[in-house]
Amino acid sequence: MRIGNREFDTEHQTYVMGILNVTPDSFSDGGKYSSLDQALRHVEQMIGEGADLIDIGGESTRPGYVQIPDDEEIYRVLPVIEAVKKRFDIPVSLDTYKSRVAKAGISAGADMINDIWGLKQDPQMAAVIAAHGHVACCLMHNRKQADYVNFAADWYRDLEESVRLAKEAGIGQDRIILDPGVGFAKTYEQNLAAIRHLQELHPLGYPLLLGTSRKSVIGLTLEVPAKERVTGTAVTTVFAVLYGCAFVRVHDVRENVQAIRMAQAVLRAQ
Repeated sequence: MRIGNREFDTEHQTYVMGILNVTPDSFSDGGKYSSLDQALRHVEQMIGEGADLIDIGGESTRPGYVQIPDDEEIYRVLPVIEAVKKRFDIPVSLDTYKSRVAKAGISAGADMINDIWGLKQDPQMAAVIAAHGHVACCLMHNRKQADYVNFAADWYRDLEESVRLAKEAGIGQDRIILDPGVGFAKTYEQNLAAIRHLQELHPLGYPLLLGTSRKSVIGLTLEVPAKERVTGTAVTTVFAVLYGCAFVRVHDVRENVQAIRMAQAVLRAQ
């Protein structure tokens, strides 16, 4: 799979997507990288620690988040995308579910759109991505409410619907990644089940991205605050490797790169 100027071997490798939140209210690092200099220093650090691509977000999607206007989100992310693309040779993902923000971000150099609503929130999003044939997308599982008849079956069908929307819009099959949506519209038990049953999404036929970094499912399990969830995140990253995920989206790059390398070394042992 090609993202930006890089080829990713999504069948045999697990890659690290480093998180860059340029928001004042993200749940674990809000306001920490809101200045351009701070953001660029953090990108440089993540690349040095082994990040394979960078995911830039301008609106917090933590539980209870407040939606900001498109123009405000564009104002936050565009200078950062432009600066990262100018200074570093690394693919850039834009974390947004809004088509206007996506279009502006792609014009600024974004190589991928990471949509937490799987093309279902903004009816124009699929068309914007399709109109830029070089741009990849990550489609996450999400719902308005955690209301399921059968969680596993409904979870699978919801992602099938996102794939259908992508295909109908003309997004190329080799441009689609799926995210099981840990932490979104799921109970604690359902979040654990989504991680445990990742491999059941492989029949959909697309690379998978697991995003559990510092999330509440880890905090509730280990009874620790967000900044003490690095170890728990690394454990879920090992599961991502075991279950064939192509990407993990994390705050703490070095620790998760090491977890991947160790897990892959064990799996490759004869």
